[in-house]
Amino acid sequence: MTQPTAWPLTWDDVLAARARIAPHLPPTPLRSYAALDAEVGHGIRVLVKHDNHQPTNAFKARNALSMMTALTPDQRARGVIAATRGNHGAALAWAGARLGVPVVICVPLGNNPEKNAAIRGHGAELVEAGQDYDDALAVMERLATARGLAIAHSTNNAQVIAGAATLSAEICEQADTLDAIVVAVGGGSQAVGALTATRALRPDVRVYGVQAAGAAAIHDSWHARARLTTPRADTFADGLATRATYDFTFDALRAGLAGFVAVPDAQIADAIRMLLRTTHNLAEGAGAAGLAGLRALATELAGQTVAIVLSGANIDAETLRRVVTHAL
Repeated sequence: MTQPTAWPLTWDDVLAARARIAPHLPPTPLRSYAALDAEVGHGIRVLVKHDNHQPTNAFKARNALSMMTALTPDQRARGVIAATRGNHGAALAWAGARLGVPVVICVPLGNNPEKNAAIRGHGAELVEAGQDYDDALAVMERLATARGLAIAHSTNNAQVIAGAATLSAEICEQADTLDAIVVAVGGGSQAVGALTATRALRPDVRVYGVQAAGAAAIHDSWHARARLTTPRADTFADGLATRATYDFTFDALRAGLAGFVAVPDAQIADAIRMLLRTTHNLAEGAGAAGLAGLRALATELAGQTVAIVLSGANIDAETLRRVVTHAL
């Protein structure tokens, strides 16, 4: 698990991002729950990082502010564009409104309507096109060229990943003891951020990744040691619904992760219910994936202190109904 020569960011990048976003975002809580420990079992002490308490109810607020505050004045004036399934776009829209930067967000057709409403609510222009995230990404690239907009890719951007790394930097500083972190992987910004932070602050801490089994391109690539794509991303956890690897994260994930698991949607739904039952916090699918992954790794992590990230709470009402009634 040595650091590759092409690691996408430095610890200095993370420190700079922390300084830029500090006026806007205070640290979020890291909490433990006896009831959650009891349900996970295996003698595991679970630490929950509550980035569902961010202004947009998801950790992506860090990524957006880190990226936008690093733009030149000319780039800010011209504006920013991104593709998203929701949280990245809402965070950029929120940050753009806070910093006075025009924002265009591309989402696939049929995207979560509540996330679309949140994006529009912050004043961003919403473009709906394509069947999934990767299709929306292609639309974004065309519009960026046509309009001269700065691309805020949710993964392939060092400042975005630096913002994500501030999350795990806080975990490393807040935890009294810590053996491992289990992180959901959509594009990999959160996981590579965790790898960067732990190597600087707590090098003995192991980082594990988890993906949805129906959208497991990066998981499958990690195990194959080669970059693969999948024809579909089939999961209700829209924050994990990707079907390719990414230039800025895959090599680091391949070199740094201690392990990588894929979990079915039923286990992610069960993790949402468990978090609601034991912490009384709402989680979307991607926000509960860390807990689902921890449960899949419970035998390997028995007796250890493990942090998970409740990375987002933006689940729509209909999906929540299906989860709570076991209809998913």
